[in-house]
Formats: sequence, structure tokens, C-alpha cells
Amino acid sequence: MKGALVEAAKRAQATIVDVVFHEFNPFGISGVVVIAESHLSIHTWPEYRYAAVDIFSCGEVPAAEVAANYLVEQFGAERASVVELQRGMFLNAQTPIVNKSPVAVS
Repeated sequence: MKGALVEAAKRAQATIVDVVFHEFNPFGISGVVVIAESHLSIHTWPEYRYAAVDIFSCGEVPAAEVAANYLVEQFGAERASVVELQRGMFLNAQTPIVNKSPVAVS
């Protein structure tokens, strides 16, 4: 899991700042790859064959979609749900706010 998230960040051309993972007893992993542009995180529930991944980034790079596609492939997901959320948008803004959306994979 750690290697896959680190590689996903690299493929997205993100700047890796730190990597922290924790293995739960008897199973399950939570981890985060902190990137200068924000983060990639994962929480797993192996007993349900489920993992939730958040790829949060700002700016043109990193390419969240590249990271998401890589992780879906690496985890051999039978089903994948990718939801793109726009964060940081302000209602009634006088000028348009350009925002590159993060991608959440679960």
C-alpha cells in the first residue's frame, strides 16, 4: 500500500514531503503521503475488501486522475468509484475562481 501511494504521487508529478502509515491489529492500514500540493491518503478494511483513497491537490500539477487510475490498476479493483470534488469555491464570488479539483477514490 505504501509503495503504491508513493508511486502514485510520483506519477502525478507531486512533490513528496513525508510518508506516514500505520498497520492495525489484526488488519487494516491507514496512511498518508504528504505532498507539497496537499496529500494522498488511504484507509483499508480488508475484511470487506474495501479501501478509501483521497487524492487532494491544488494547481495544475499533480495530475490526480493519473494517480487515481494507477491505484485502481495496482489494487486490482473489481469495482472503483471515482468522485471529483471541487473544494475551496466561494459562493457569490465577483470573479471566477480557478480550481483544479481533487479526486477521491473509494
